[in-house]
Amino acid sequence: MNAPFKLRPYQQEAVDATLKHFRKSDDSAVIVLPTGAGKSLVIAELARLARRKILVLTHVKELVEQNHAKYQSYGLTGGVFSAGLKRKENLHQVTFASVQSVSANLDQFRDEYSLIIIDECHRVSEDDSSQYQTIIGLLRQQNDSLKVLGLTATPYRLGMGWIYRYHYRGFVRSSSDEQDKPFEHCIYELSLSYMIHRGYLTRPELVNAAVAQYDFSVLSQNRSGEYAEKDVNQLLGKHRRVTRAIIEQVMELAVKRQAVMLFAATVDHAREITGYLPEQQTALITGATDLNERDFLIQRFKQRQLKYLVNVSVLTTGFDAPHVDFIAILRPTQSVSLYQQIVGRGLRLDEGKQDCLVIDYAGNSVNLYHPEVGEKKPNPDCEPVQVFCPGCGFANIFWGKTDSEGHVIEHFGRRCQGLLGPAEEEEPAAQIRRPEQCDYRFRFKECPHCGAENDIAARNCQQCKKAIIDPDDQLRDALKLKDAMVIRCAGVTLSAHNGKNESKLRITYHGEDGEELSESFDFSKPAQRKVFNKLFGRRLANSQVPQEFSRIEQVLEMQALLTAPDFVIARKQKHYWQVQERIFDYQGNYRKAY
Repeated sequence: MNAPFKLRPYQQEAVDATLKHFRKSDDSAVIVLPTGAGKSLVIAELARLARRKILVLTHVKELVEQNHAKYQSYGLTGGVFSAGLKRKENLHQVTFASVQSVSANLDQFRDEYSLIIIDECHRVSEDDSSQYQTIIGLLRQQNDSLKVLGLTATPYRLGMGWIYRYHYRGFVRSSSDEQDKPFEHCIYELSLSYMIHRGYLTRPELVNAAVAQYDFSVLSQNRSGEYAEKDVNQLLGKHRRVTRAIIEQVMELAVKRQAVMLFAATVDHAREITGYLPEQQTALITGATDLNERDFLIQRFKQRQLKYLVNVSVLTTGFDAPHVDFIAILRPTQSVSLYQQIVGRGLRLDEGKQDCLVIDYAGNSVNLYHPEVGEKKPNPDCEPVQVFCPGCGFANIFWGKTDSEGHVIEHFGRRCQGLLGPAEEEEPAAQIRRPEQCDYRFRFKECPHCGAENDIAARNCQQCKKAIIDPDDQLRDALKLKDAMVIRCAGVTLSAHNGKNESKLRITYHGEDGEELSESFDFSKPAQRKVFNKLFGRRLANSQVPQEFSRIEQVLEMQALLTAPDFVIARKQKHYWQVQERIFDYQGNYRKAY
């Protein structure tokens, strides 16, 4: 059967990359294509080429229906298993299903499947008890060579970061050795800017001309980086004038626009917004909206009978209305994925559409084009910075800070993300070895037993497997002692002392509250030089330019690049304090200096 659609070049490349990967490996894989790039066509083509049973999963009935329709357009017949669509068919070679319906009917999926395709796969967690992982586990029992492919526009999750470990361009996506990822490999990726510059998507007109903005920064975030609905409603209740002013501006700017989607923070907020908009041209959809009414309102909007569509967290995926050319964001989010999905609602091409106006009234600091770090920002001042690995030369992208000339003055990377040797080898699947990640660490915890460098979150040494002392335990124990001093180190100063038979470098640690602790290293003694280089030379300039110092003069010349410890612990001797521990790269419950 010939395909009714001619795949765009990048869609064919994604299909080819999938076939190539699964011929060689059973490792799970991800394809990353921006919203509006036509992932359903890639899925349809892969399903058309399949010879054995496959299952296509997603989380909303709209996407189940959309993916199924594209497959049917090939003249092929596929099954639909979705309670929301009132169909439960699982006897076809290809079944398009909602994850909730399959999870609730696991006994009907005991056949041997060769492939699971997961659309919007950033929703897959690493939790073995989750719906997706339960289904994958069940199907693996019938076929231990089961292939798992995910497709998404946003390959990261709030709290986890990147959802895969290895990238086909030769780098690793992980901040920790022990951090599990739902997928192993990203096998194909296209950026949003690529799609826009080549005319596949509409250009977003990102405007910072908001007449007013909400300030959500005063609210406390939960562990996922989001805000409690009660707190948001309380804040918004005090700023009704702000909401009214925002909607007045939206309506003024919408005069020259075809369709407007407004994303509200809560249901109460959405109702307030709807109350300021023209009743005959406006629809409100929330999670509580009756499904039939929801479908009816969406159809009216798509048919241009309505101009304004207000929603709360329900139309971020699986919704396709190409004529939308104005996105108003009135809700806060720390999720890059959610922000991109929201903006993506307005980026599909449509006749006569020049651009899509995007105004963020919630002050979300998300870079739409370059979310390449994939981890939560350590603080608002950070930006993506390029850091070269001294070990393998790989150009890492980390969160960090630069000076006025663009030089990196601080970064938060932990381990080099480069892969050593070729990422792909022309070998049978059984002989393929996992890519080997460069072992250079910019931040590390040294094992007291064997001296190996470990991730700063490691509890056991990766080399000797012995337990590593937790820095919080070190600090807690020291604070209990009457003869111990613990300072939060805000910086260090250096001085030299050259005696008759010695050459000492004195380091003074300055505490946040004005305390001082000092120690000296005798550079005339190789053993003390070695200790200094291991502590400070190895970490020079955030470990970007490690040095082996042989003379004190060399250290003094580069003292501005010396990395200070976060905490220093000393014990009282008869007439002085002796430094015993220096804690670098601290991440724990105790506050660091400043």
